[in-house]
Amino acid sequence: MAEPSGASRFVAAIARRRVAAGFVLGAGAIWLAEPTARSLALGSTVAIVGEAVRIWAAGHLEKGREVTSSGPYAWTRHPLYLGSSIIGAGVAIASARVILAVIVGAYLAVSISAAIRTEEAQLTERFGVQYPAYRAGRGNTVRRRFSTARAVRNREYRALLGLVLALAILAWKAAR
Repeated sequence: MAEPSGASRFVAAIARRRVAAGFVLGAGAIWLAEPTARSLALGSTVAIVGEAVRIWAAGHLEKGREVTSSGPYAWTRHPLYLGSSIIGAGVAIASARVILAVIVGAYLAVSISAAIRTEEAQLTERFGVQYPAYRAGRGNTVRRRFSTARAVRNREYRALLGLVLALAILAWKAAR
């Protein structure tokens, strides 16, 4: 196997650090936010839709065991990242600050792009032709029902708790 290029290593480093960077940026965004009752109501609704997408995806995902193709994976290759992007948009709306929307958008564009590139390379390496076939819409579709236990096993409760905490802090700021 060839040694990864400098660009590939840089992208992988961004992907590895995206969660920690997200916490730092999220804390800064909450600190700078100036939510109103209206922005909080609209932003919370959007963010909750994003978390619902993530929960739906986590309830279908068999991480590391297969190329998952059921539930939202039948519609998009990266529903967890889609859900995270929707959550980010919701939090930006709730913050009622244009600069935060720009920062959140830039962070999501850079970090999720890096994560997708890295993850797709790893999935292709791990599952061989199955993943490129799935990407091309020719993969074998495994039909399975949503499982709350699977969502818990995939630790989606952590994202849910983080969202609840962020919205609670924004609600507190809006009420001041």
